[in-house]
Amino acid sequence: MEAFIKFNKGVLKSPAHVKIWMVALLSVNLFVPLFYIKLLEAQVVLAAFFASFALMVALTAYSGFSRLVGLGHILWVPLLYFLWVRLDLNPAASFVGLWVRTLIVLNVVSLVIDIIEAGRYLGGDRREILSGL
Repeated sequence: MEAFIKFNKGVLKSPAHVKIWMVALLSVNLFVPLFYIKLLEAQVVLAAFFASFALMVALTAYSGFSRLVGLGHILWVPLLYFLWVRLDLNPAASFVGLWVRTLIVLNVVSLVIDIIEAGRYLGGDRREILSGL
């Protein structure tokens, strides 16, 4: 429970540009799928979102709110593959197709950022990103 609270405090105390990025990720990974809950794509995205959230809380318990926490998004790799191979089922002209493509782009960018941050952690920058959590 302590890690859950610490993780959420870290999210809430993040700089404005990080919060905006998180709102974009939450929008495509949590909010939009709720409108399409009957679609397999939406169900898989939601499952990956909640599994990633749980993994990020576990990583917070292990390393604090550090650069390692973003590795919780590693579960997006199979998600992105799943969505990619199903792109032809969701034409770009449809809202679902636009959502899936937007989600793929945002999640790939997030994974690149997470890989860079994890590399910094493995390179020795193991401090917590925010203090006073």
